[in-house]
Amino acid sequence: MSQDVQSGLSRRQILTGTTALVAATTLSACGGDEEEAAPVIRPDGVPMSDFGAESTADEVTAGLDLSGKTAVITGCNSGLGYETMRVLASRGAHVFGISRNMEKATEACNSVDGKTTPFAGDLANFETMASCADAIGATGTPIDMLILNAGVMALPELQQVDGIERHFVINHLGHFILANRLMEQVKAAPQGRFVTVGSQGYLWAPDDGIQFDKLDGTWMDEYVPNDAYGHSKLANGLFSLELARRLEGSTATSNVIHPGVINTNLGRHYPLYIKIFAGLFSWALPFFKSVEAGAATETYVATAPGLSETNGFYFEDCNPVVAGHNMENAAMAEKLWTVSESLTQPYIGSADDSIEQG
Repeated sequence: MSQDVQSGLSRRQILTGTTALVAATTLSACGGDEEEAAPVIRPDGVPMSDFGAESTADEVTAGLDLSGKTAVITGCNSGLGYETMRVLASRGAHVFGISRNMEKATEACNSVDGKTTPFAGDLANFETMASCADAIGATGTPIDMLILNAGVMALPELQQVDGIERHFVINHLGHFILANRLMEQVKAAPQGRFVTVGSQGYLWAPDDGIQFDKLDGTWMDEYVPNDAYGHSKLANGLFSLELARRLEGSTATSNVIHPGVINTNLGRHYPLYIKIFAGLFSWALPFFKSVEAGAATETYVATAPGLSETNGFYFEDCNPVVAGHNMENAAMAEKLWTVSESLTQPYIGSADDSIEQG
């Protein structure tokens, strides 16, 4: 796919980055500041766990035997994706690890104990995501966990992929293709789960939600990295919500999670001074999580036996939260799905029809 880049890091963008750091949102998959965040409200009828912000992926899976289960995870080569793969494999799951190229995927898969298989797929390149799904489909294996984990944050310039803003392409549309193409494979599992790694950054999205008429990013009068990221994270949440609706009547489920504030490779596009600050002081700042704790919520939602019928919810710190700011806008979610289908044709067909039933 082609790429058009509009350059220039403005003073406003630098100030935005500094403000985001002070607001405890830099170098993370996290979101809005305290003034924007709504009080924590728990949805009715969703099981609560005893885990919290400091729980790790190892702790939330303690005692689980995932032998015979298959997990697929994007972004397996670093950060939360790598830690989630490591833990799932250590509990007996066969993990299909996806990275942008086979070299990175192979290196990551070979470095963890357990059964893993590398796959390559670049979320910014729709053809490679379709090919990746086809390769996974060719295994004929039902997928118990499809974890849409990879992402990009805070690109310093407005970048477009085939005329669409790059955060939106990578964080939403690339995963939209993978999820649709592997849909039947997840539904073929006894209880398949789609887990989308979203972010509290959805609070940075425009008040009126997805900018359907300006997906090229020009809805921003001046490009602001956090705003573009938040727009894509709202798309993640709405995608998960509409997917959950479409899965009703099946044994499969879809939920979206916020991992917390973590100093990972996701923040590689931030200015150097922010990365240095986070590297030096994240250990001393109470709002930062370790990678081990950051991977806990996606791992918990993917594996917890008590969540087998939990569908269409948003989780933080291993527990359900009622999200606001359009995250539960069913009409917007349905429209996003329709628009995403039109943008990703012809890449969203089923990867393989010859799937063994679990």
